[in-house]
Amino acid sequence: MAFLALAAFLIFLAGISMFQDQLLYFPERASVAEMEGASAGLSPWPTASDFRGLLAEPDGAVRATAIIFHGNAGHAGHRQFYVGVLTRLGLRVILAEYPAYGPRPGELGEKSLVADAEQTIALARRHYDGPLLIIGESLGAGVAAAASDAQRELIAGLLLITPWDRLEQVAAHHYPLLPVQWLLRDRYDSVAHLATFGRPVMVAIAARDSIVPPQFGQALYAALSEPKRLAVIEGAEHNDWFTRLDDPWWQEAVDFLLSRDAQPTSTR
Repeated sequence: MAFLALAAFLIFLAGISMFQDQLLYFPERASVAEMEGASAGLSPWPTASDFRGLLAEPDGAVRATAIIFHGNAGHAGHRQFYVGVLTRLGLRVILAEYPAYGPRPGELGEKSLVADAEQTIALARRHYDGPLLIIGESLGAGVAAAASDAQRELIAGLLLITPWDRLEQVAAHHYPLLPVQWLLRDRYDSVAHLATFGRPVMVAIAARDSIVPPQFGQALYAALSEPKRLAVIEGAEHNDWFTRLDDPWWQEAVDFLLSRDAQPTSTR
């Protein structure tokens, strides 16, 4: 009986290991035309034939360019809520899309998503002058931290929303009986990636987050070097934090991220 129980447990662990991408990533597929049609005022970026995301331009002068790396579900077209507030503040907005999400080909996984995010950052730098801000939400915070580490010379500041310190910590919280340190293939170790980042980093935590509990964002913030800032969004859960923020909050965040006036020049 003990042997059968052990065998069943090992089979269960093997299944968890084999299908962990399905537990972490929830992409939604859509064509470029569908994403463009559902996104008023946004255009394919850089082009429809080489789609990497959706672009929105402010009405007036451009203060900076912000690249948004979204969470693990849906696609970039579902993150239009960033556009209104950030364009009002004079930011050009790129809602970046991941491989295997929306219309894009490619593979899921940390290696694929981070390498692609690095390419998106480099491409935006080639296209646009002025400061470049990176914003990552949930899974996107892990992607943004890793990609920004590799492209730090191009970046003025980094905003991480509902982030973790290490994915392993969040997995262990939700699955305390599993040996996640052995099973987990994708690590998203933001503490290691940002250890020597040297740019302004703002960590925004949802106070009632049940998916990425606040302690993991707190741990990331504690590990960061200056300049850094912590924002706790009171009353917010993992998926409703945006409704609790107003324009002054975003203005203060952008001002902080641009506070060192880091303005890498275009390499065009």
